[in-house]
Amino acid sequence: MSVKRYASRRIRGKLKVCRYLENNSATRRMVPDTESYSLANMRKLAKRYNSLYIKPDVGSLGIGISKLTRQNGGYLLKETSSKSQRSRSLGTLEAAYRHLKAKGRGKLIVQQAIKLDKVDGKPYDIRAMVQRKPGGAWTCTGFIVKVGGKGMIVTNYYQGGAVWKLRKLHRRLGLNAQESNYREEQLRSEAITIAKTLSARHSGMREMGIDFARDRGGKLWILEVNSNHPQFHPFKAIDRTAYDRIKEYAASYGRYDAK
Repeated sequence: MSVKRYASRRIRGKLKVCRYLENNSATRRMVPDTESYSLANMRKLAKRYNSLYIKPDVGSLGIGISKLTRQNGGYLLKETSSKSQRSRSLGTLEAAYRHLKAKGRGKLIVQQAIKLDKVDGKPYDIRAMVQRKPGGAWTCTGFIVKVGGKGMIVTNYYQGGAVWKLRKLHRRLGLNAQESNYREEQLRSEAITIAKTLSARHSGMREMGIDFARDRGGKLWILEVNSNHPQFHPFKAIDRTAYDRIKEYAASYGRYDAK
């Protein structure tokens, strides 16, 4: 994992971020049901949802994420490892819990699985890059769409996904100009609200990569907020204007790399 040596504080841990966002009425509705990893919490969430995600509390690149889905009287577990994905059937929730616990991946969280909207038959999510220059206001400096590889449980390009510009996504979804503009402004507004909510808890924050998803009903969800060295190098290939803007903001607080 990259070590940050520039002037921007981070919030460590997905569960802590979820709790901060749940405590604000403006962001609470977008936070998936999330608990610390325990058998009791898995049982509780499995009663509410057909599928669950189990994730490292601290991690990136889609590594170490698992999806557990109830089926045929048991469970199907899909796991990511490096750049591959494996599946196995397990008879009980307890067996799934023990299997994942034995992996020794450190602190985990268990989370409601969102049924993601799809484009061209593939799930996608949207990364909003949010930054502030020293003494400045939070600004949304770019968007990138991550389209999942076929059959993959994560959309990260590191795990075989593709990256698109936001407007390309909207065209492929068949949105008209009015709806496209509305969705972009909604993302921008919610991203700024999230940044303000979290930075009120930790002073000195200057950058966040916020991953949004829409479910199949169109509702917007927060999948993850990365404040520890959020990557922006994929912007370079698909949106050079956004990349240069992000890089300019990053340089203002001492960050000169895109990874």
